[in-house]
Amino acid sequence: MASESSFDVVSKVDRQEVDNALNQAAKEISQRYDFKNVGASIAWSGEKIVMTANSEERVKAVLDVFETKLIKRGISLKSLDAGEPKASGKEYRLEAAVKEGIATDEAKKISKLIRDEGPKGVKAQIQGDELRVSAKSRDDLQAVIAMLKGADLDVALQFVNYR
Repeated sequence: MASESSFDVVSKVDRQEVDNALNQAAKEISQRYDFKNVGASIAWSGEKIVMTANSEERVKAVLDVFETKLIKRGISLKSLDAGEPKASGKEYRLEAAVKEGIATDEAKKISKLIRDEGPKGVKAQIQGDELRVSAKSRDDLQAVIAMLKGADLDVALQFVNYR
């Protein structure tokens, strides 16, 4: 077993970077001319991010500003789960959640992709909200990483504990 190499496939988000992006977006929204007198705001509400404005277009523009800040900070938009704007009294609200961890059905899909398209002898095990990939050859593991980076999946993936 000592000659076996492995790595973990995870989906994690640096909360501090999300917080920094949110603060930058809030500052830009407070200063931009097109957001004056529309009641536009963005803030944490527990584990969710709540955006408000007086029209559906404005609240979508707030989301766009926030997404731009996330991209600049190197956070994938696949980890942001934004809903649809809802009318709440005179204002529109949009809630977004930050997704962390790989859901079981996504993990099964990734595991099947590795089995079907990956090199022979590569094993994938689901461990909670992450996936452990192991093989005898490190070259096979690097081929799996390249394949997963090229695959069009619904989650943002990181590769950790490569040994």
